[in-house]
Amino acid sequence: MSRRGNPIVAVAAVLVFAAAVAVQVFRDRQFPRVITDTGRVLYVQSGAAMDRMVMEFDALASDVYWIRALQVYGGERLIKDRPRNYSLLYPLLDLATTLDPYFTIAYRFGAIFLSEPFPGGPGRPDQAEAILAKGLKAQPTKWQYYHDIAFVRYWHLKDYKAAASWFQRAADQPGAPNWLTPIVAVMQNAGGDRNAARLLWQQILGSDQEWLRRLAERRLQQLDTLDVIDQLERVVRNNPPPPGGQYSWRWLISQRALPGVPLDPTRTPLVIDPATGKISVSESSELQPMPDNPERPPS
Repeated sequence: MSRRGNPIVAVAAVLVFAAAVAVQVFRDRQFPRVITDTGRVLYVQSGAAMDRMVMEFDALASDVYWIRALQVYGGERLIKDRPRNYSLLYPLLDLATTLDPYFTIAYRFGAIFLSEPFPGGPGRPDQAEAILAKGLKAQPTKWQYYHDIAFVRYWHLKDYKAAASWFQRAADQPGAPNWLTPIVAVMQNAGGDRNAARLLWQQILGSDQEWLRRLAERRLQQLDTLDVIDQLERVVRNNPPPPGGQYSWRWLISQRALPGVPLDPTRTPLVIDPATGKISVSESSELQPMPDNPERPPS
């Protein structure tokens, strides 16, 4: 009987992995987290070697590495007392997807994690594209991977020509949604325009994947906030403070230029620079980190 067909072996493997996780949790709770370079070394970095070691339990091992990748990403984002370090993220995702080459969520979520700008992520769109290209080797007709590479090229690298090409390749795959074709024209004609960005995210908002919808909602909120900031900066220019005075919400409210302190969509007050009048999103806002400001739409 094979190992996969032996329930005793399967149960034993699950218990071993569960025990390993429990030991790690106990260790993390009992001992202070000392960050050193050696503490960030993966003892096994070869996916092929790990595949041989776990024998027929590669899917289970893949899940373990995926969970570990989530812990690294989420844990580093919460760090406040030291510089964030995402160096383990790509190796963990690489191991997870080597052990299970059809692990769609690991490829797609992993690409989002890797491409997020620092400090919200490692700011490595090159690694995001590499993990998606790896997915395409396993499933060369999966339109979602072409779409995600196009997205990385568009949103993070501002390479609109390449983005249009990847969107077209996505549209050419079997089962691809019909909204991809108009996106190609948008990328070719107005890739850097804020309206183009809004069109892209509105299409993604209709995705059947909840996590993609949540991401699209956040990006659309960011774009809406950029529009509001443009409007507020016009108000600021039309209502300068008296000589020697500073820009402030209080001044603008006293001049009846604004009804109150403006808030972003997360109900966090926007920030006005007292010296220049420049308006920005608060560092404490859930919208941070904000994207590079796409070009304003034509007025």
